[in-house]
Amino acid sequence: MEKNNPKPQIRSLLLNHSPHRRPHSPDGQTSTGLSALVVVPDFLSPRHGDAVDYISTQIDLPLSRRGDVDCISTFLPTLQRRLSSSRFSRLHFVESPLQIQSFKKMSRPTKANIVIDMEDVDKDDEMDEMGIDATEAKTSRKKRSVVWKEFEIITNSGDMKARSTLVGKDKGPKQSLLSFDVIEGDEMLSIFKYDKGKVREELVKMFVVHEYPFRMVEHEFFTKFCRSLNPKYEPMKRQTLKLDCMKMYIFEKESLKLALAGINKISLTSDLWTSNQSIGYMCLTGHFLDSEWKLQKRILNFCPFKPPHTGLAIADSISECLIDWGIEDKIYTITLDNASLNDLAVRVLKENFEAKEKLHFGGKIFHVQCCAHILNLMVQDGLTEVRDVIENIRESVKYLKLSPSRLYKFNEIVKSLKLSTSKRLILDVPTRWNSTYVMLECALENKSVFSRYKERDYNYKWLPSDEDWKRAAEVSKFLEVINDVTKVFSRRKYPTSNLFLRQIWKVRKMLNDMSTDNKDFVKRMTLKMKEKFDKYWGECNLVMAIGAVLDPRYKMKLILYYFPKIYPADDFQRHIDDVRESLQFLYKEYLSVDSQINSSMSNATYDSKPSQAKKQKTDDFDEWVITNSDIIHGNKSEIDMYLDEGVYKPGNEEYEDFDALNWWKANSLKFRHLSKMARDILSIPITTVASESAFSAGGRVLDQYRSSLKPETVQALICMGDWLR
Repeated sequence: MEKNNPKPQIRSLLLNHSPHRRPHSPDGQTSTGLSALVVVPDFLSPRHGDAVDYISTQIDLPLSRRGDVDCISTFLPTLQRRLSSSRFSRLHFVESPLQIQSFKKMSRPTKANIVIDMEDVDKDDEMDEMGIDATEAKTSRKKRSVVWKEFEIITNSGDMKARSTLVGKDKGPKQSLLSFDVIEGDEMLSIFKYDKGKVREELVKMFVVHEYPFRMVEHEFFTKFCRSLNPKYEPMKRQTLKLDCMKMYIFEKESLKLALAGINKISLTSDLWTSNQSIGYMCLTGHFLDSEWKLQKRILNFCPFKPPHTGLAIADSISECLIDWGIEDKIYTITLDNASLNDLAVRVLKENFEAKEKLHFGGKIFHVQCCAHILNLMVQDGLTEVRDVIENIRESVKYLKLSPSRLYKFNEIVKSLKLSTSKRLILDVPTRWNSTYVMLECALENKSVFSRYKERDYNYKWLPSDEDWKRAAEVSKFLEVINDVTKVFSRRKYPTSNLFLRQIWKVRKMLNDMSTDNKDFVKRMTLKMKEKFDKYWGECNLVMAIGAVLDPRYKMKLILYYFPKIYPADDFQRHIDDVRESLQFLYKEYLSVDSQINSSMSNATYDSKPSQAKKQKTDDFDEWVITNSDIIHGNKSEIDMYLDEGVYKPGNEEYEDFDALNWWKANSLKFRHLSKMARDILSIPITTVASESAFSAGGRVLDQYRSSLKPETVQALICMGDWLR
């Protein structure tokens, strides 16, 4: 009994080591020394309460002031020795009733507590003196403590014991923190739990998307900042962060593979780039429509490209990437710039797809030439006729910007003239015509300042003449048109193919107007640019033309209006007929594919029901019905019905922001086959801007401080950064 129940043990120890039965001092006053003793298991503290149960024992020790030290020194070793075999090994001394109540509050209510008051001990002592069984008497006494609600009385061999009802039960969730989450403007109370894995995952995303160097994770104040947000943050090493990046790259790549497995057709763009390490890289980007008819692009590879950079090597590298992603049979088109080695690469790839019978539309739209690259070549050729004018303005700007004192003097003249312009002088990059346009525009705004600056600085030798300023104004006027067209081509969210034909017409119209100018330099400049235009766009670009027809705002009417203005009078009708024939041919190809799918589904249905297959044999009529399932009243196909309908006229506010894909999505039930053709054609990229933009990110990732990154690490950072954005 005493071995299992700590109460008699404590009582006997108290009686044997207390010099007084009642807490009175020798002078008759009540002792105010140590008034309570609490014993707690060694594996538990009152603050946490993580054990299954714990027992607290409260005893009023009758010690006099003078005998406190001696009595405690005698009492504690004996108590420790007697209880060494039990769970009681940690002693807590509570010196006031207020602290006793505080201790009780700190203990968790879900744990078992045994509290023995001094009143119970005194009663037990009196019963012992009268020969009454204390245990038997206590069974009839009312249990006032709320702790008894968590116990049940059991009898074992005539002995009555108390057993906790919480033993073996689930202890419930660990202690969590409360936080406020903002959901749609409202603060909601939620439970916050620190997740180390989640923190590391978000840390990787932050470093990848914002292109931070790995060494930043070891910075002292970065660690302090993270710990100020949560003291549980554990500092990381750059090597650990790099490994986490590679693990996430592998995971995200597998997820993207699964997504691409459900895509029917994928268009590609590709370009080459050389880093500051003199390592060549090839960027391959995939473009497709998701299930919601939204344009998507993903950088598939940013892999090292070893020399020699030949067309065959480009084709082999692209083929390896496609096989790695499992999309070698889903390629619709590929867009490249106009380098001669790319022509060879396209020819090799086309032969490979044709051998596997995976070349769509007879390969007529497989190779798409980058429109932005053609514009760049055209403008660079035209600017050679005004090279001297541009060179004078470039040297003038360079001379002023090289010296702060010169630039200050120039700006002071601007203030004295009270010019309304806010444009500052900008130096261009000679190989980028758009930066040349910006430089000319800013210089023309301040042309009156240059002559006045010449009067104050005799070392300035590049002042443009009045004729030079006139020629610069003419050049700036046509560059403005090209710049506006390029902005459409180079949108971050790349445009659909239906928008390009109108932009190309703007360029052609500008060239036609410039060709009638009476200035010789304008005529020479126009002649050179028209030669480059006719070289690449002299023949009809089917992707742009078909894309324009599939815009419900234009249809064939745009072709009938623009082609006579773009092509010679004896040739424009041939191009119009080519567009019509290509539309019908491409539509029949999509119809044939859908018919094969329907036929295979019908065969599968017949195979699953062999008894019905004998009764429902197909004949020529059934096959004709499947093939011509789109024939409607009046013997019109979907393509004929679409072209015969009037053009769609959106409101003035909706016209510029019109989304052709949304229109086809809304009308996909009406045009079941034609809508599939439209979604594939409209999603074809006309420029390689998507791939070229990756080189800007590559230049930031491989800066002068991180030039030691391995190529596979660079690929992981570039690709994953694109996927996460």
